[in-house]
Amino acid sequence: MAMVGFDNDKYLHTQSEHIRERIAQFGGKLYLEFGGKLFDDYHASRVLPGFEPDSKLKMLLQLKDRVEIVIAINAFDIEKNKQRSDLGITYDLDVIRLIDCFRSIGLYVGSVVMTRFNNQVACTAFKKRLEALGVKVYCHYTIDGYPSDIAKIVSDDGFGKNEYIETTKELVVVTAPGPGSGKMATCLSQLYHEHKRGIQSGYAKFETFPIWNIPLTHPVNLAYEAATADLNDVNMIDPFHLEAYGKTTVNYNRDVEIFPVVNAMLEKILGTCPYKSPTDMGVNMAGNCIIDDEVVKEASKQEIIRRYYTALCDQRKGILTDDDTVYKLELLMKKAGITTNDRLVIAPALQKAAITGLPAASLQLPDGTIITGKTTELLGASSALLLNALKALAGIDDEVELISPVIIEPIQHLKTAHLGNRNPRLHTDEILIALSICAASDENAELAMEQLSKLRGCEVHSTVILSSVDEKVFRRLGVNLTCEPLYQTKK
Repeated sequence: MAMVGFDNDKYLHTQSEHIRERIAQFGGKLYLEFGGKLFDDYHASRVLPGFEPDSKLKMLLQLKDRVEIVIAINAFDIEKNKQRSDLGITYDLDVIRLIDCFRSIGLYVGSVVMTRFNNQVACTAFKKRLEALGVKVYCHYTIDGYPSDIAKIVSDDGFGKNEYIETTKELVVVTAPGPGSGKMATCLSQLYHEHKRGIQSGYAKFETFPIWNIPLTHPVNLAYEAATADLNDVNMIDPFHLEAYGKTTVNYNRDVEIFPVVNAMLEKILGTCPYKSPTDMGVNMAGNCIIDDEVVKEASKQEIIRRYYTALCDQRKGILTDDDTVYKLELLMKKAGITTNDRLVIAPALQKAAITGLPAASLQLPDGTIITGKTTELLGASSALLLNALKALAGIDDEVELISPVIIEPIQHLKTAHLGNRNPRLHTDEILIALSICAASDENAELAMEQLSKLRGCEVHSTVILSSVDEKVFRRLGVNLTCEPLYQTKK
């Protein structure tokens, strides 16, 4: 049984109430910079067991009649075809996905804003595509001297050149496909335009991590550093909050470094800055909803190890071109007092590979049982592991064949003889399709299929880097995967 360390219902209530209070503070209109992921915050759900991936979305639904969404995307990210690593899609496609997702649950998407727009060819094409879909698109431009030249930024030659985004709701959530999209600049630009129009409005920031009211070296905050290791984000004590209130709170370096600039901008726009620290700007209530600190700590430590293996594999793939990220993650592991031995699925997988001389994998079931899978003539290690895990969950004897070789062999023939594959072994997606076919006439196969949902949250380790197909299947099943930074072959 998975342990719970976070009260999600309390979070939904307290978070939405706190945002209502912040709207009232500014006279009825708030631009809320929304950091992190709205729909699928799987990092939060991993390090705060009990937090649901769509919790922030559910919280906004409690404010449904008062909120509209503005999605910001950096024009340079469109030009570079920047991708979301977790979903494997480009930022521009993710904007369309987000619009569909928001609208499907009844949240109003007011517009898309392209930041740092300079008539780039790909951006102009994307703008036309959105407008053809009935989406309003606004353009914000690069401001020379941003963010240090306050006099120019907060002027008609700075924010004044940006297109004013027409909004109709009192809570405007500015979100984006990923970091560096210009969410803060969009919010401040809107404040400038609205102040000139005599409209009272304010700005606040919603970042789940780092959690401001738990210790700096708490594993949850260390896990956030691990997640952003490639961005050089560093958690730190908020010196402005400490000076103003005499209280120790946690923020991260970019917010602390930019606060004097934001403070100056707000003073110039509003006449006075309503905040004394970057912590003041935030509205995150997640720290108040942790109900079992030990469960949260252990989950966060496991996340740090997973991030470490992800970096090692990215380095092996050539995605990471230096050692800095890996070194930083090794340092974070030392701070958290953990090693790779604390990930219990690693040793069994390595032992199985050593015995067979071929790739192997292991999985930890919700009750702590470790299941292994080896490479055979019919199946890859991941496929074998998946079948073994489903049998264990269903209480089916290990010797029972869920899928007959009579079914597997024609699929192998199709792959090698007609589809050009050299590897005849079945991938995880192929084995699940074969299993679902067998389930129509075999009770054991049907029972095994019914166990798939129980794999969500399970830990898996592979002794080789998996194919993109197997990685995607594990991701869709909600399995937490790590791999040794090795390829099966040296080709």
